[in-house]
Amino acid sequence: MNANAAVVGTDSSGGPAARAANPLALTLAYHERSKHRLDRYAAGPGPLDWDAQPDPFRCWNWTQYLKLPRQPVELPATWAELNAERPAAPITLANLGTLLRLAVAVTAWKSYEGAKWPLRAHPSSGNLHPTETYVIAHWVEGLADGLYHYQARHHCLEWRAGEGTLSERPGLWLGFSSIHWREAWKYGERAFRYCQLDLGHVLAAVSYAAAVLGWRPRLLALGPAQVAATLGLDRAEDFAGVEAEEPDVLLAIELPGTVTDAPPTEWGEWSGAPSLLDPRPMYHWPVIDEVAEATRGAPPDMGMPDAIVASHCSARTSSAKQSIAPAVPAAQVILNRRSAQAFDGQSVMPHAVFRRLLAALLPGGAPIWSLWPGPARVHPVILVHRVEGLANGLYLLPRRDAAVPALRQALRGNFEWQPADPELPLFRLVAARCGKTARTVSCHQDIAAQSALTFMMLAEFEGPLAEDTAAYRHLHWEAGMLGHAATLEAEAAGWRGTGIGCFFDDADHELLGLSDSAYQVIYHYAIGMAVDDPRLTTLPAYD
Repeated sequence: MNANAAVVGTDSSGGPAARAANPLALTLAYHERSKHRLDRYAAGPGPLDWDAQPDPFRCWNWTQYLKLPRQPVELPATWAELNAERPAAPITLANLGTLLRLAVAVTAWKSYEGAKWPLRAHPSSGNLHPTETYVIAHWVEGLADGLYHYQARHHCLEWRAGEGTLSERPGLWLGFSSIHWREAWKYGERAFRYCQLDLGHVLAAVSYAAAVLGWRPRLLALGPAQVAATLGLDRAEDFAGVEAEEPDVLLAIELPGTVTDAPPTEWGEWSGAPSLLDPRPMYHWPVIDEVAEATRGAPPDMGMPDAIVASHCSARTSSAKQSIAPAVPAAQVILNRRSAQAFDGQSVMPHAVFRRLLAALLPGGAPIWSLWPGPARVHPVILVHRVEGLANGLYLLPRRDAAVPALRQALRGNFEWQPADPELPLFRLVAARCGKTARTVSCHQDIAAQSALTFMMLAEFEGPLAEDTAAYRHLHWEAGMLGHAATLEAEAAGWRGTGIGCFFDDADHELLGLSDSAYQVIYHYAIGMAVDDPRLTTLPAYD
């Protein structure tokens, strides 16, 4: 952000010393002040000049770049087979291009009356895409060793650095960072939340793309300083006068049964300069920088042996997923995914599709949970509108058995807790028509009522944050991963999903009977039968 940008809003969390000394208080205060309420919305920029929005693509100028194959390698995996073991594709430049194409690339362009905008393999709040992708390659066939920035507009790699202290074994790593201004430009103070949800979608997208290739991504428990050093994000001279990038995470991309060494942190030669995304920013949201600092920390060590990961897939999950098994190619599902702009408000979801969708959200039910096999701390509350054989109402899917007693104690005392499935941990809390309720709590958006069902992602909140404030990020990542699993399962069955970042936080909590911050709803996601806008023209991702 530019030094002359206007400062909007105030910070009530105390002076710099107090904030540094109490990151938990600052994080909780940020979450409270960034809530949307029935009588007011979180602080934002007001009217938007869409012609002056930030560039959706960062480029690294004055460096070499390498075009990647734009057509994904043909792979036989069907959607139903993604959780099964299969021979892994070799780690080559062509297959790396396929991984990126399926995870973070442009999948299509939309056009309307001269305006044109890109869609990507993963959804993003407002289609703003704050997440940047980096590649570290060592002994990858067809690719020189070094650090690259992935540029989605042209599906190419931009050279950043080489001659690092690489290991003696082959390795491939992906790194991710966030440009908070991309979201803050539109959403103001709430933007930090959306950046974290977006990163969850990205992590899930990489997991699905890797599964198509028979690869396994592993989340590395590295702190932000090490991530920044590895990706060159701590080079202040490179980012002088342009938007900074917040270091997020590093993933090792591995073949089954192998473990990759840690990536390098030192490089011998640097190249390139990042592009400016917004030459005239009109606002500055100081609290975003403060909560970013307060929540920095290494992700939990998610490394688990394959056998332990496999054991998380319970018999009831496997049975539910076998209830319907789409034979469509997995890559086709991923590339065809779109965020719905409207639902028809009439279509009834088959019960088998509903069960398979829920099974994918449980540990072991989808490829993403081998990347995130830690304790499930986000539990979907479901507003069911139109599902075959299921009464309309409010349902809960606890994602681990040990969480049920605390949830029973925290939620409204007169809830039914009626088991609603013979195999899945699904409970009906209230039987009632809930379309108007879904619309109201989702910032009065019709799409939440016209869907077949709408999720409210309920997170175990204050306890995890008290242990480590970095959990604030991790809970949002987990919620984003849940949304991504739901939307791809819907897509595979001919349905469609959309994220709803705008919801009235405390109205959700009143509906559920929550009286404190032990639990917080941090995301809404709707699934339904999409209605396409015939005025829009769809163009290919890459000419």
